Amino acid sequence: MSAVLDKLRFLLVDDNHHMRAIVSTILKGVGVRHVYEAIDGAEGLQILKDRQIDIAIVDFKMSPLDGVQFSQLARNSPDSVDPFQPIIMLTGFAERHRVFEARDAGVTEVVVKPVTARSLLDRINTVIYHPRPFIRSADYFGPCRR
Repeated sequence: MSAVLDKLRFLLVDDNHHMRAIVSTILKGVGVRHVYEAIDGAEGLQILKDRQIDIAIVDFKMSPLDGVQFSQLARNSPDSVDPFQPIIMLTGFAERHRVFEARDAGVTEVVVKPVTARSLLDRINTVIYHPRPFIRSADYFGPCRR
């Protein structure tokens, strides 16, 4: 898989410096060479506009723009560069309603903190090798929620 990963560009959006360092270390440890970092969803959206990104990894809770809002805008904003962008959400909130909130915002996969290399790599593998079809309805656009 590292032959694939070294060509991919990741966006890591988290307001916690230590979490960005941990996730970045995991990614670089498996061969990722291109990791762009943002401290909140607004900065992350700007990076999506400025750079070609293959996979976004975002935290759930940030301010002023959180991971749910980031995902909704990445999917539905008229100026979104890639509404089909794989979005992996990191969250310390594993409650069912929070996971459903992320899913309903168009998040592709969820990783519950504390993040492990295995849990993150499993989700990355899923978005690369087993992507979900996208659906559009009156009130939702994103990966199939089934």
